[in-house]
Amino acid sequence: MNATKNKGLLILALSMALIMSAPLGVNAAAAPSVMKSPPGGAFKKVSALVPLPDYIPGLGTLYVDPATLPVGPFLGYDRQGRLVNITYMIPLADLTKEKAFTGLGANLSGLPVDHTDVVFNPGHPGVPEAHYHITLWLVDTAAQKKM
Repeated sequence: MNATKNKGLLILALSMALIMSAPLGVNAAAAPSVMKSPPGGAFKKVSALVPLPDYIPGLGTLYVDPATLPVGPFLGYDRQGRLVNITYMIPLADLTKEKAFTGLGANLSGLPVDHTDVVFNPGHPGVPEAHYHITLWLVDTAAQKKM
């Protein structure tokens, strides 16, 4: 493994540690607007922005504030419209360039995070470059597998 790739992995690991140590709940004023689909504010359905299905197996129905692309947060809802995950899409190129991602999760304080997944993605509509999905799950792994 080359030094650049090692540095990228180290940055990813440090980013994960910071995300997991940050407050992860929605503040009282914001909670009602994001806990049920559709969320309020500037969030738009991802399928209305890029050619993706309304419901993505494994993630759900995604919403994002377009101003936060490509990183997000992307809010994922189950078929009943309940918030089940928050995903950040971190471009691999930004990790290897040592770009800082500060404040991730700052507006998410108080959410009951069950577990976190970090998954490589080679690219897809909306985020075409290689990136990592960092997904904070608000449901257990059994519920996640039903998504």
